[in-house]
Amino acid sequence: VITITMSVIITVAQLTTSIMAAYAFAFLEFPLKRLLMVVVLATMLLPLEVTLVANVRTIRELGWLDSMQGLTAPALASAFGIFLLRQSFIGVPGDLHDAAKLDGFGHFQFVRRVVLPLNRPAIGSLALITMLTAWNSYLWPRAVTIAPEWNTLQLVLRQVAQQQPDRLNLGVAAAIISAIPVLLLLVFFQKQIIRGLTAGAVKG
Repeated sequence: VITITMSVIITVAQLTTSIMAAYAFAFLEFPLKRLLMVVVLATMLLPLEVTLVANVRTIRELGWLDSMQGLTAPALASAFGIFLLRQSFIGVPGDLHDAAKLDGFGHFQFVRRVVLPLNRPAIGSLALITMLTAWNSYLWPRAVTIAPEWNTLQLVLRQVAQQQPDRLNLGVAAAIISAIPVLLLLVFFQKQIIRGLTAGAVKG
């Protein structure tokens, strides 16, 4: 239950923040726009291990150990998601944007009625990738959980392997069962993931 809840919260939050930020970078003009985009891309070069100590210290100071907000807070926004959707959004014809303005569409209406329907493959791909990443996360939950009841799926699998090393079949069986949802998602949505990742590959 903890893993499912965490994965859903992270996926919904990343979709929301990525769509809003990508829309701003693709359609709006504001000071330091290019510089901010470079900063966003630069954060993709930082592995989790680089910021782990500082993030864990922040979570401790906020009193968020063994809590859902502690498990999800650092993953509520994603530089990869912003970049992926921005590359997809800039492929929306400018004529559609101008026509929407003439029809009196605000930003929210334009996103809901035009941008989202035209970019479903990219948005679906981001949702799947985010869900799978959250489902398989190990290092961050290990760093911010102490109580056993807050263990995520990957932590439980690790405990099974450590507590009964002489019965490897139990660990293998548990790992296979935990991988079934991931495999099903990959099998059924494989084409959508490929389409979404390549949709903005040649756009500026």
